Amino acid sequence: MKFKDALTPDEKDLFMQAIGKVKPIVQDKIAPIKKQTQNQSLHLGKNKADAKKKQHAEFYFSDEFEPNLNQQGPMKYVREDVDSFEAKNLRRGQYAPDLILDLHGLDQKTAKLEIAALMFACKKEHAKCVCIVHGLGSQVLKNKVPHWLVQHPDVMAFHQAPLEWGGNGALLVLVELNDRFADII
Repeated sequence: MKFKDALTPDEKDLFMQAIGKVKPIVQDKIAPIKKQTQNQSLHLGKNKADAKKKQHAEFYFSDEFEPNLNQQGPMKYVREDVDSFEAKNLRRGQYAPDLILDLHGLDQKTAKLEIAALMFACKKEHAKCVCIVHGLGSQVLKNKVPHWLVQHPDVMAFHQAPLEWGGNGALLVLVELNDRFADII
């Protein structure tokens, strides 16, 4: 039994007077959008932000750029606004690496991505000195790694690592950390 059949004619009239004119509802057939849970959206947002930061770090590494690095003696570089004494400190082992990246067995593309991730990790982990072990092998990475590092704005200096950190097959890199609390002290 339906609701309208249960009413007497007087009740129907009273109801129609109380309500007035009505229009039937038109169904628009729009399907509801499935919402993500807050945890899922936070997780996706974090991954996108991390990927964007890593992509930004990778931007600085061009294979076309050929810096004018000293070909005689050990591989070294000091940015123009940095004291050249920092290269000596790296050579003497005054800085111990906070992070070590081993590139053995990687191709150029993967090695470049790993170095970009390392530079990102330096900021995140507050690592001032890192060691990049490129190995000797066919000398491809040994030649490319310094060319990539020179392009990154946070690389202050690098020098061929002392023997305890890899010698001729590694570089010690001094990274500039933009410490927001440095000016306070």
